[in-house]
Amino acid sequence: MKKILLSLMIASAGLAVKAQETGIKFGVKAGVTFPTLSYSSDLEEGMKNKANTSFYVGGTVDIPVGGMFTIQPGLTFSGKGDKQEASVSEGGDSFSAKSSTSLMYIEIPVNAVVSFPVGEGKVFVGAGPYYGMAISGKSKMESKMTVDGVTVSDEESNDADFGKDGDTKRSDFGVNFLGGYQLSNGFNIHAGYGLGLSNIAKNSGDLKVKNNVLSVGVGFSF
Repeated sequence: MKKILLSLMIASAGLAVKAQETGIKFGVKAGVTFPTLSYSSDLEEGMKNKANTSFYVGGTVDIPVGGMFTIQPGLTFSGKGDKQEASVSEGGDSFSAKSSTSLMYIEIPVNAVVSFPVGEGKVFVGAGPYYGMAISGKSKMESKMTVDGVTVSDEESNDADFGKDGDTKRSDFGVNFLGGYQLSNGFNIHAGYGLGLSNIAKNSGDLKVKNNVLSVGVGFSF
């Protein structure tokens, strides 16, 4: 066991020295996501699509490729999904419903990033593709119906079904856009947008559903 730990320490030290020699920098990041789902067909009358709220956490590697440019692969755990609300009333009768879909993905983004010195730090912008794999998911629905003065409420929660006969695909891919400001000490604030290009709906006929995610967070590069 001691030999294994010693070998790991030596390997880590070697990687750190190599990173310093090549200019490679590692980073960590975390923040809040505001995901939505886009649908190929209009929602039912009275239904509104809204952003959900989740989180992301991950790591990055900045590989210099010349001048102000770097290639930035990474690994991210990212929450996606959406919320929907519907409300219909006529006379004294009414119906309202709220539903939410929460999906958690492991993503591998590969971004091309360019940086510009500004003040005590630098501004950076970038873009690139990502590939994601869903690892968990849950949907929840709350409804309330009032007819002739009698109100009935219901609540239902289900895990996402990624199986052969399920309604959600595990894989997702799209394009990332990002930007932010990094201080000389490595601390940064950033925002991003993930535009899903693949249909994550399964066994749904002509309906196509795609992920869209706005994110805001902080990070540190070392």
